[in-house]
Amino acid sequence: MADEPLVLGIETSCDETGVGIVRGNTLLADAVASSVDEHARFGGVVPEVASRAHLEAMVPTIDRALKDAGVSARDLDGIAVTAGPGLAGALLVGVSAAKAYAYALGKPLYGVNHLASHICVDQLEHGPLPEPTMALLVSGGHSSLLLSTDITSDVRPMGATIDDAAGEAFDKIARVLNLGFPGGPVIDRYAKEGDPSAIAFPRGLTGPRDPAYDFSFSGLKTSVARWIEAKRAAGEEVPVRDVSASFQEAVVDVLTRKAVRACKDQGVDHLMIGGGVAANSRLRALAQERCEAAGIRLRVPRPKLCTDNGAMVAALGAEMVSRNRAASDWDLSADSSLPVTDPHVPGRSHEHDHDHDHDHVHEVSKENLYS
Repeated sequence: MADEPLVLGIETSCDETGVGIVRGNTLLADAVASSVDEHARFGGVVPEVASRAHLEAMVPTIDRALKDAGVSARDLDGIAVTAGPGLAGALLVGVSAAKAYAYALGKPLYGVNHLASHICVDQLEHGPLPEPTMALLVSGGHSSLLLSTDITSDVRPMGATIDDAAGEAFDKIARVLNLGFPGGPVIDRYAKEGDPSAIAFPRGLTGPRDPAYDFSFSGLKTSVARWIEAKRAAGEEVPVRDVSASFQEAVVDVLTRKAVRACKDQGVDHLMIGGGVAANSRLRALAQERCEAAGIRLRVPRPKLCTDNGAMVAALGAEMVSRNRAASDWDLSADSSLPVTDPHVPGRSHEHDHDHDHDHVHEVSKENLYS
């Protein structure tokens, strides 16, 4: 246990200030400060509001994580931070904080990929990821099918959303139904009391000539909105529970169908589901049902680890340390469109060197400046 790396992870890609601490694959602390309530009146995340909230929450959240983990900042073996993708201003707050702590502590800095972190977090719940693993990541900002043969260096995109991500569609339909923001949890709740077969909403990109692994929820969103508008125009009551259940079923049907197909086509017998929408109860149930029928082992972290959090960043950072991957340079910057093919952002002088000893991180100062 003592030989496993102790890593602190910082996540600020959207509206959650997440700070996690892990030792190897063991979660020690997962502190989160959310600004979701500040965005609710706007019906979505406002980047400037999120950035300011991160600034205010950063130091207290880091202090809380260290206290919860029962460790000193001096004991850390590395600092990991989400370098992208995400909201540029929000990412910059996290990256700047990570640099400050890493510099003050004389510890290696790891800029890591938000999407790869969502995959790696499952190690905290179910142990090391099988290689290869197929991952279905679904959230407000992305819907992706990814094949990972090495979570620190080889993540390949198989398919992605071409318009609205699944979580974004949930938010928009919840808004049309006047259910508030965020939409995922409330639609899931209403759907449990509705009939998923009550309304035949369309399944996007499921035709024989459509891309096998890509997703599209824009047409579904429009179809549901028009159905609701037609009911209201006719002076009829909108059956919120049936609409929620039927809409939700259309989304999870497509997600699970394409994920299982990708596993079969690629000969992969493990499917991992992550991202905020992975907390959806119907997605979990249908994925389990279809994976069992196909002989595929399903891995889904508990809901709290599916939403954006610092634990997932720390988990990937610990994996970087364990595999002796190159640390990032001090000029690490936020990249709002960082591709998933870059699980982390190594220092330029070590991009092709996986066997160095991290000493370049301490070129500026070997001294521990943290007090």
